[in-house]
Amino acid sequence: MEPKNSSLAIFREPFVAGMDENLSPIMQRLWKLEGGAIYFCRSGWAHVTIDLKDYEIVENTQIVLLPGTIIRVNGSSSDFTASFFGFPKEMFREACLRFEPIFFRFIKEKPCYVLPEENTGAINGLIRATTAIYNDRENRFRNQIAKNHLQSFMLDIYDKCYRYFDRQEIEGGSRQDEIFKKFIALVHENCIAEREVTFYANKLCISTKYLTGICKSVTGEAAKKLIDDFSILEIKVLLQSTELTIQEIADRLGFPDQSYLGRYFKRHEGMSPKEYQSKYSI
Repeated sequence: MEPKNSSLAIFREPFVAGMDENLSPIMQRLWKLEGGAIYFCRSGWAHVTIDLKDYEIVENTQIVLLPGTIIRVNGSSSDFTASFFGFPKEMFREACLRFEPIFFRFIKEKPCYVLPEENTGAINGLIRATTAIYNDRENRFRNQIAKNHLQSFMLDIYDKCYRYFDRQEIEGGSRQDEIFKKFIALVHENCIAEREVTFYANKLCISTKYLTGICKSVTGEAAKKLIDDFSILEIKVLLQSTELTIQEIADRLGFPDQSYLGRYFKRHEGMSPKEYQSKYSI
């Protein structure tokens, strides 16, 4: 079942904008965004998991979900409402060409933050404008205007990040911090096909021992554990899709065969892929 009138829906339109009030159709289910989305909570609360991290969403929380983000809504209040702007990957790329990669690495790590009430004017204005152009289906420049709005959103987000967070927090204060941020970005991009530490160490031009030492210093976890956590998350997303068989998932993720995938998954989750699929698929 796909959510309707939601930024989490698979895009059948160039972009979507509007208001989410009922999250029950997407509750307790993993969703991987093909495009991206910007949410702004207007009332109530919601508890969400974004790329393995838990967040409490409250009034005036801005959520920036980059393309490829995996999200699950764990619960929400009855009065929860949020405005949203959902956009495809191509629109995002075109609107964000001039932004530095380090900015997007920071957004990936910190997708949620609460705006002070006095600084909500820009996002409220942009949400209204984006919703208006979404509803104006006869406008011949509709998609171009939406892309311009997305660029304005990202410029405002950039401003707010550098206003509310220390530059060192965004850009990294040490070489180890910088390497770790690059490592996590590489894992997000490659964990579907690459599950060995050696691949990432080579990409970063460091030894596997040094990379593992950095990961343990920053998170307390080994590099291999972090890679496996994200790989398992990708498998879970595909297992919840009833359109794919276990063999098709193994093929898509580069496992030698279905049995190898089964052993890998059970080692980390304590159940077979079929058991997980029957338990969590809709």
